[in-house]
Amino acid sequence: MDRRQKLRVETALPVRVWGVDAHYLPFTELARVKNISSSGAVLQGIGRRLRAGEVIEMQYGVEKIQVRVVWSGKAGSPNEGLVGVQHLPSQSHIWNVDLNACTQIAGRG
Repeated sequence: MDRRQKLRVETALPVRVWGVDAHYLPFTELARVKNISSSGAVLQGIGRRLRAGEVIEMQYGVEKIQVRVVWSGKAGSPNEGLVGVQHLPSQSHIWNVDLNACTQIAGRG
């Protein structure tokens, strides 16, 4: 049983991510959004180790936002390259997706 309290929608949206990694080195990477929720997302294809609590920037199309890293998959684990991020309260959502509608459509499939 999934313990998540918020609806999540699987996706594969291309994004550009940049910030400072766990070794305090600046980085810029192209990644994909694996899933989204009303409060955040899981990024896939991140080759850098990121620290929980760090604020990074993300761009989807022309829209840019800042997000906080919640968790980062450990090297050698099945979650390697995955990063969970949370929207900052001051930032708007950039996905333009109605999560309730997506979940209802998927439930009918």
